[in-house]
Amino acid sequence: MFGGRAIHRLLRDRLQSQTTASPVFSFLVSKKEQESIGSASMKSLRALALFGAGVSGLLSFATIASSDEAEHGLEAANYPWPHEGILSSYDHASIRRGHQVYQQVCASCHSMSLVSYRDLVGVAYTEEETKAMAAEIEVVDGPNDEGEMFTRPGKLSDRFPQPYANEQAARFANGGAYPPDLSLITKARHNGQNYVFALLTGYHDPPAGISIREGLHYNPYFPGGAIAMPKMLNDGAVEYEDGTAATEAQMGKDVVTFLSWAAEPEMEERKLMGFKWIFVLSLALLQAAYYRRLRWSVLKSRKLVLDVVN
Repeated sequence: MFGGRAIHRLLRDRLQSQTTASPVFSFLVSKKEQESIGSASMKSLRALALFGAGVSGLLSFATIASSDEAEHGLEAANYPWPHEGILSSYDHASIRRGHQVYQQVCASCHSMSLVSYRDLVGVAYTEEETKAMAAEIEVVDGPNDEGEMFTRPGKLSDRFPQPYANEQAARFANGGAYPPDLSLITKARHNGQNYVFALLTGYHDPPAGISIREGLHYNPYFPGGAIAMPKMLNDGAVEYEDGTAATEAQMGKDVVTFLSWAAEPEMEERKLMGFKWIFVLSLALLQAAYYRRLRWSVLKSRKLVLDVVN
């Protein structure tokens, strides 16, 4: 904005100097020379105006970029997720490890209220494994025949348990911060799974000149740079069942894969159905092209002879 005002003031001064020129100058040059000087001045003014517009545009772009960074945090890199391809599917072993990371690291604060235990059957666990996992929790059910509520072991139709009874209890336990539900987190955040992975692995000490309030932690990928959630992924925090080394990056990749599946469990079926439709429509297109060629071959291959003499 400051550069735009300075250029505007300079243009105004130049125009005033051109219109208020000394009469002695008009006697020294001819009318044609005055016209040539005026056209040259207008060209220089146009060039200066274009330059000013460019500078103003760059300043505006810089302002937008800085405001976008303040709103979304530092832009995360684009990671090569194996399920991003057109015909690629989820890494189901990674989904199982990611569910283990969620259970042991994330479930104490974050809920997944839209995911049921039966959703894991055939994706990360067998039916027997999932039933045994669901039976470990207690669910309040009822009322019974006597009108009273009771507790029972969990079953496949139950959703993942909530870590807190309500939002107020969650904020009280976390110093006023509310841990978001992770069911659709990779769809609800800017840049999705890249942002979640960068956030989980992006903790480090604040740079010089930046102070973080007590109870917050520095993470440049979080809007504002200060986040209430401490660093949760540390090397060896989880012992994988399949023997995979539980490094920070590995755990981040696995839990983001699990969260991506939770947000879009129908992705593999959708891609397969799309491929089937493309294949069927391709056959129909070939058949239509062959029928068109067969139908019009008689007309297109005939020879017309014009007798211009008679």
